[in-house]
Formats: sequence, C-alpha cells, structure tokens
Amino acid sequence: MDKPKYLPWVFVLALMSACMEVDVSVPSFPDIARYFSASEGRVQLSIAYNFLGFCLGACVWGPLSEAYGRRKMMLLGNAILLLGAWACFFAPSLDFLLAARFIQGIGASTSAVLVFAMIADRYQGAENIRLVGFMNACLSLLMAIAPILGGFMNAWVGWRGNYGSVALLSLIAWIGLFTLLPETKRQRVPVSIRKISRDYRALLQAPVFINTGLAPSLLFSAYMAFIATSSFLYQETWNLSIMDFVRHQTVIVGSFACVSLFSVKLMQWIGNKQRALKFSIALCVLSTLSLMLFALKQVETPILTTSLMSLFCMGFALCYPILFSASLDIFPELRGTASSLIMSTRALLMATFTGLTGHFYNGTLLTVTFSLALGTFLALACVACYLRLDSRLPLSAPAQ
Repeated sequence: MDKPKYLPWVFVLALMSACMEVDVSVPSFPDIARYFSASEGRVQLSIAYNFLGFCLGACVWGPLSEAYGRRKMMLLGNAILLLGAWACFFAPSLDFLLAARFIQGIGASTSAVLVFAMIADRYQGAENIRLVGFMNACLSLLMAIAPILGGFMNAWVGWRGNYGSVALLSLIAWIGLFTLLPETKRQRVPVSIRKISRDYRALLQAPVFINTGLAPSLLFSAYMAFIATSSFLYQETWNLSIMDFVRHQTVIVGSFACVSLFSVKLMQWIGNKQRALKFSIALCVLSTLSLMLFALKQVETPILTTSLMSLFCMGFALCYPILFSASLDIFPELRGTASSLIMSTRALLMATFTGLTGHFYNGTLLTVTFSLALGTFLALACVACYLRLDSRLPLSAPAQ
C-alpha cells in the first residue's frame, strides 16, 4: 500500500489541537477561577468534562470508521472539535465553558483514536513502533510548547486567548486534513450493533489486550492528575509566577518528548523489549515512591518535584510505544475498534483521576501523589501480567 512521505506530518497536524487543548489552558486556571468566582476544583472539572466527552466519542469513532472509512470520520470529528473550541472561546459562564469542553472532547477523541488505527493500517512491525515513538515525540514537543503559548497568551490577552489559539489551530488542521488526508481503510464493514458487541467482547476477553491497553492508560491518567493540579500547586502553593510555572511544565513534558524521539534506539541499547519494559516501569515506580516519600516528609520544592516528574515521564515514554503497538497488533482486523476501546477507557480513567484529585486537592503535593501512586502501581501490575502472559514477545529489539 502506498505510503506518502508527508503522511506522518498529516497525522501530526491531525493531533495538534487534540494534544494541545489541555496543556495550553492549564496556566490560565487560576485566572479562570478568579474571573468566574469559582473554586479550584470546579475549574479543574473542565479537564474532567473534556475527558468524559472524549470517552463517549472514542467509543464510536473506531467502529464507524470501519464502516464509513477513516477519512470521513476524521473530517466529521475534527469539525466537532472546531465547534467546541470556538464555543470555549466565547463562553459567557463557567457552566457554558464546561459544556463546550465536553463537546470539544468528543471531537478531540477522533484523531486520538483514528490516527493510530491509520498508522497500523499502513505500517507494521518496527516501522510501526518507530512511527508511534516519532508521533509521541512530536506531540510531546507540541505539548511542551503549549504551556509556553498558554502563559504568553494569558499574560497578553487573558484566558480567552488560550482557547482562541486552539480554535484557530483547529480550523487550520481541518483544512489540512480535508486537503491532504488519504483513506487508509479500503475494506468496509457494515455497522452492526451485534458485531460491535461481539468485537468488544472478543477484546475484553483477551488478557494480553487488557494489560497492554490499560498500562499506558493508567500511567497517562496519573500524569494528567498531576498536570490538572500543577498550576495551582506551583503558582499558589509555591508562589511561582506564571512564566516560572511554564518553564517547569516545559521541562516535564520535554523529558517525555526526548525519550519518545529515541525510544527505538534506547530499546536497542537496553537489549530487548522485556528489559525495556522492566526498566521503564521501574523508573516510573521509583520516581513515584520518591515523590510520595518527600511529600510525606513535607519536603516540597518546585525543582525536586519537576525533577522526579521528569524521571516518571522518561519511563512512561519508553514503555508507551511498546505497549500501545502491541495492543493494536493482537487483533489486526479490529484495529479501529481496539483503538476506540483503549482511548475511551483511557479518557474515562483520566476523567476519574483528574476529577477525584481536584475534589480532594488541599493545596499540597501529597494529595496529588496518591493519584500518581495509584495509577503507577496498577500499571506495574498490568506490565507484570503482560510479560508473564505473552511468551511470544520478541527477544530482539526492532531493527532500524
């Protein structure tokens, strides 16, 4: 099947708005709370509502793309994202903003689900892992830029400027997709509730799929719980300026980007996938335990927290492409449905983690570390089960 050289960049374009919408808004959370005279926890619900919409949308985009094609669903979903983004920009009240974030989440889930299904349609084996790592690196760089953009826009034009920048980017992305995105799903499967139920049942009855799908989702949810509270923690508890906070957040996200970019080379250097998974999850566990220990001892500093969260992101970035690629290869004929199930579950977990963290947040690092620890140790259990169940995992790292 033909693979245009520009296709990976089209995928990046498709994911830009979806991956930046959260990080670009986080620096303005304290200002949004003041503008609407709302509590910190209520403003953090904007992330939870976004992930709830993401969860619902992710359930349907995969099966619909199997029946009507990836391209059509990408254009429809990104149009919904564009609508939600502009609604956020014009929001007259916090309730309206929360509703708009919900709509935005439904649209954002399209690219998150279908881009990786389209990658699996066109690329296999080591090429697939390399491209997933490349995508993670590009997206992480965008996520690293997002808080910088958010900080400048917030200081320049206020919190609405952050949502306006996402809306403008969503418009550019939709035009680019309409012009350049090819169809990667040649065979169509008619929509059937019975078939969708049967496909989901087959996936949920496969322990290897469950573990490879859940582990990165749990780590991502733990990470997002930290991000959702980080602006209040750094700016209000530790009294950092918005631009100082942006620098810390950029370091954390940038560490994920750097490791993602060289994930295949690092895997080869470590030796094989099993060792890479063990090393990466151990790094996540070690950094989480250290962060919790310092929080219990009330040793809370921005530099220490940023350093340990960067180590967490490095471990997460190394294991993510291995696990995610494996999850989509278990049932090659169900990649769209598998991607939908993974992304919807991930969004539900993120909504739960961020919602609960926001509800119990009391201005200290300790409440955040509980969510981080819960996600990390559950992910550790999933990785351990996967390594025990899948004896077919190749011993050699993928070739360049």
